[in-house]
Amino acid sequence: MVRGVRSEPDALPPISPLAAYRLRWKRRRALWRALRARHALTAVTRHPATASGAILGGVCLRNERIRLPHFLAHHRALGVDRFLIVDNASDDGTTAYLRDQPDVSLWTTGASYRAARFGMDWLNWLLTRYGHGHWCLTVDADELLVYPDYETRRLPALTAWLDRTRRPAFGALMLDLYPRGRLGDGARHDDPLQTLRWFDAGPYSVKRQSPAGNLWVQGGPRARVFFADDPRRAPTLNKLPLVRWRRGMAYVNSTHAMLPRKLNAWYDGPGGAQPSGVLLHTKFLPDIVARSAQERGRAQHFHTPAAFGDYYDRIAQRPDLWSEGSCRYDEPEQLAELGLLHGWSWKG
Repeated sequence: MVRGVRSEPDALPPISPLAAYRLRWKRRRALWRALRARHALTAVTRHPATASGAILGGVCLRNERIRLPHFLAHHRALGVDRFLIVDNASDDGTTAYLRDQPDVSLWTTGASYRAARFGMDWLNWLLTRYGHGHWCLTVDADELLVYPDYETRRLPALTAWLDRTRRPAFGALMLDLYPRGRLGDGARHDDPLQTLRWFDAGPYSVKRQSPAGNLWVQGGPRARVFFADDPRRAPTLNKLPLVRWRRGMAYVNSTHAMLPRKLNAWYDGPGGAQPSGVLLHTKFLPDIVARSAQERGRAQHFHTPAAFGDYYDRIAQRPDLWSEGSCRYDEPEQLAELGLLHGWSWKG
């Protein structure tokens, strides 16, 4: 790792020896699950070994054909060299499209997404097998990573700076974007940001959880509209998507939390002091109503799917997420001014 000045994150709260022991076993179980999960994956296209220094993108998806051209173009332009993608039984042309992409190594599976810990068992295996020593960006197909100056300082510049300042991970807020008008209305554009132009600047709640030390960030339009009566059920919005991967690391709750626990200290959420970005979340494209009806039937997206039937019912009612407090998205610098991400000096 390149020498440089390191800015330590705030120390995580101490935990007992018993809690530390349990976390070690939790990490080992996650790695064992990943090892077993490899048997569920069928390689479709697997390209030659990745060059030293290449940046890898890990994705697990299903039926994302309409998003993929922009998603891939955005992250290619950002600096991802090779994508490791698991396609979970798509039937909308996603598989054929990805098979033709020269920078995509593709695996397919018909196994249960929920049983694979929402795809993380599969991705933990691919990151362990191919990601060691690489910076790895693990995102969903409806997420677009942005950070200050991202259009001129691409991921190789960011990861070089992270190496120079001895930061092994880079966190991001998942920021829900939404249209003005009822869900399901409006034209679809190749660029989802032409359809989804609005976001909530706040409020966002930020808590540090024990024992793993990961954040728990909630808020935004889904909390405001769908979970106002029970905000603790609102989606978790903190993620740790960009990590210099080492064998023995594991995501344990989507990309919201990692082990070893010290990695979680490198993101302190909206208003925090650690450098961070934003994952622009493009969930609410016009197909959201039909997709939600399908996903309710599949029951693959929550630990207790029956408890979230009212959430899908509300989406089916096609509410308007826009409010007088909504902000129109412009650029990451705007998000920095609002405290939703934290910028930094590239000279560090």
